[in-house]
Order: sequence, then structure tokens, then C-alpha cells
Amino acid sequence: MSASAVTQAEKAGAAPYSRALLSVYDTVVLRWSNTLVWRCPRERLLAHYNSHLGDRHLDVGPGTGWYLQNATYPTPSPMMVLLDLNPNTLQMTTARLADRGIAAAAHTGSILAPLPTDSGVFDSVAANFVLHCVPGTWAEKGRAFGHIAQVMADDGVFFGSTILDTGVHHTPLSRALNHLYNGPIKLFHNRDDDLDGLHTALAAAFEGVEITIVGSVAVFAARRPRRLGS
Repeated sequence: MSASAVTQAEKAGAAPYSRALLSVYDTVVLRWSNTLVWRCPRERLLAHYNSHLGDRHLDVGPGTGWYLQNATYPTPSPMMVLLDLNPNTLQMTTARLADRGIAAAAHTGSILAPLPTDSGVFDSVAANFVLHCVPGTWAEKGRAFGHIAQVMADDGVFFGSTILDTGVHHTPLSRALNHLYNGPIKLFHNRDDDLDGLHTALAAAFEGVEITIVGSVAVFAARRPRRLGS
């Protein structure tokens, strides 16, 4: 993917994830924020991984790789592909998977661009806590779902989670942090992200869509991809 395909907003969103930030991410974000702020514990999302991981898996925005490191796989040696704009997250996740004896192919790229096709189709694709960091409306973010549908097996599953701005219950703490992350800090781009919009965008690319609300988070799974030209 050419550098011109990545917007400045995407680059800015990926830039903060330095090695220093990633070193505390598991504790500050996955343990504390997930449980106390968004009210969607990492154990709940790990169970989502365990229920949907396939033998050929693409992980978009893997973060520190904590979920992939701790997940239960259907086979001992899954085929793993990683995609992220930040090389630090790719390096950390690749190292953690290597500790488990799992080799991963890492690609630097945007979720909004066509996905790598050299690995064939995938049994599972995950975008966990990614979409609230992607700039744009649901119509614009939904381009990613169309690209994912193109590389999924007929019986595959696209799953993940995202923090919503509207259509879910926010506590004063979660509302304040969500506002902060959309404002001065610019870690999030989920202002006006709503449940109906997420469902509509997913349904445009997949025939089967399931969404469960856990705290302020939409936990989703989508099946039966609608491919272009099919």
C-alpha cells in the first residue's frame, strides 16, 4: 500500500503507540480502563477471541498482542497475519507470538485500504478496540468491512469490539474519558459512533451480524461475506 493511501488523521492516530506506551498498555488500558472505565473486562474480550479464532487468522490492529498471546487456538500452529500502521505494535505482537511458537507475517498498512491477498483467504479476521481509533463516519469506516469481506472464507468470521459514543450507557467517567480522547489527546475518532450505524455498516458487507453491548463497548461478530461481484 502506498504511503499516500494513509491519511494524516490515521497517521496521527497510530503515532502515540510508542514502545514506552506499549510497555504499560496491558496494565493501564487492558486491565484498568477496560474494567473500570469501559466496563468490558479484557477476560470478556479474550473469551470472544477464543470463540472465534480460526486456523488462518488476520489480526488488524493487534496492539501489544496480549489477546493473541493468551488466546486458545483451534490448532497448534495457526497461520497468522498482522496488520497495523505502527511498527512498534507489529514488533511487540510478533515477539509475543514467537514466544508461543507461532510465526506471524506482519504488514504495515491501513484498515481502510484493500488488504493483503498474498496469504489467501482467512477463517477469521479480528479488529479489537480498533474502529473507535479510525477517523471518519460509519459510512467511511465501513469501507474496511468491505475489504475484510473480500479476504474472508465463505464460512469465516469477522469479529471484534469498539467503544461507542452513543446508543450505549456511559458513566460520567467513561463519558469524560471518551470526550478527552476525542479532543485534546486525539486517540479516538468515535464521536457520534452509534450502535445502529455500526450494524448498518457491518450488514452492508456481511449477511449475518451479531452485536452484544458490554458496558460502553459493542462486541460483534459478522459472517457470510458479501463480496464484490458475487
